[in-house]
Amino acid sequence: MDKITVKDGTEIYYKDWGTGQPIFFHHGWPLSADDWDAQMIFFLEKGFRVIAYDRRGHGRSTQTVTGNEMDTYAVDVAELTTFLDLKDAIHIGHSTGGGEAIRYAAKYGKNRVAKVILISAVTPYMIKDDSNPEGVPIEVFDDIRFNTANNRQQFYQDITFPFYGYNREGVDIKKGIQDNWWRQGMMGGIKAHVDCIKAFSETDFTEDLKSVDVPVLILHGEDDQIVPYKATALRAVKLVKNGKIITYPGFCHGMPTTNADTINADILAFIK
Repeated sequence: MDKITVKDGTEIYYKDWGTGQPIFFHHGWPLSADDWDAQMIFFLEKGFRVIAYDRRGHGRSTQTVTGNEMDTYAVDVAELTTFLDLKDAIHIGHSTGGGEAIRYAAKYGKNRVAKVILISAVTPYMIKDDSNPEGVPIEVFDDIRFNTANNRQQFYQDITFPFYGYNREGVDIKKGIQDNWWRQGMMGGIKAHVDCIKAFSETDFTEDLKSVDVPVLILHGEDDQIVPYKATALRAVKLVKNGKIITYPGFCHGMPTTNADTINADILAFIK
């Protein structure tokens, strides 16, 4: 397996396929590089170099006890992209990975990042408060924390229903997709997963969005039950200097998997 060891001794697993302009994929909580299968194979066949990695504490990377927060995630990405000598790269982040992608681009991406794509992303800020009335109450994340810490095996099955919109009437439920979500989640470390809930829900990415000069594409499903688009996407596009937004009626949080054909086509059009 391809791994690098970053400065604090954490081993980071990654996939690096093909040649051409690099596309770097940042996965969501509590998943892994494998969640990008539909994008990796599509863009590889289009002539791109595709890279995806397992965030610390997730997948095949070290099950970390420390560093499970957004600044360290961005440092890990910076070490990996430097090691791989990625330049003119497109960074694509889903959910938690969207926050990670924009923080990396803001802090470390100068002269390395060409474009950023945020899919179902947690940016700029998830928590409901006076400045974000469409946000998610902190009690929801407290519940996710509790269930991850105390009931992870069952919770990681149950959460796939809202994640993929499988709780909607008439939807075609694909158990293999649910099983693959559970498989990826259970590969990671429980401590890192609990810590990451704070990272994706309470980190404020407002200044990161404001400071990025490269073009930013924001894609979000209007039936996203995990990260409501009114609290995130509609606010994020107003903060970036050079942004474009596409929202999809009826699409769920996990739309890179359930609606890969549509998402891949829109990403490709933006890149070109």
